[in-house]
Amino acid sequence: MRVLVQRCKEAQVTVGDELTGRIESGLMLLVGITHEDTEKDAIYLADKISGLRIFEDEQEKMNLSLLDVGGAVLSVSQFTLYGDCRKGKRPSFAAAARPEAAERLYETFNQLLRDKGIHVETGRFGAMMDVTFTNWGPVTLMVESPLRD
Repeated sequence: MRVLVQRCKEAQVTVGDELTGRIESGLMLLVGITHEDTEKDAIYLADKISGLRIFEDEQEKMNLSLLDVGGAVLSVSQFTLYGDCRKGKRPSFAAAARPEAAERLYETFNQLLRDKGIHVETGRFGAMMDVTFTNWGPVTLMVESPLRD
C-alpha cells in the first residue's frame, strides 16, 4: 500500500454536485493499493499514519500526531499512485489492485483509523471525484507499507 499524506487546514471531496466528505484540520490521504497488499499492510499504515508526528508543538517542532491534536482524516482512493511512467507517455496501471480487492482493503484501512478514534470522511470508491484542500506547511509525505521477502 502507498498513501500520500498531506497535512491540511481543511479538505473536501465531491462527486458531481454531491459533497461526500469534508474535514477541518487533519490529514488528506490519497490511498493506493497494489496486488500483493493484505490486511497487514492496512494495519501497518493505519498505525504509522495515526502516529506520525507531523503537527507542531508549542516550540514549533513537529512532535505531535493526528491523535495528539484530535485531527480528522479525508481518505480518497487513488489507484493512480501505482501508475508507472517509465515507458512511453501513457502511464501503466498494471500494478494497481483490481477494484474489488482494492475497495475491500481501502474500507478496512479507513475502519482501522476509525477504531483508533479518528474521524474519517471519504470520497466514493471508483468515482470521478473533485478534491480540494489547503495543504498546511506545506507538509506532504509518501508512506508505504514494508516490502516483503
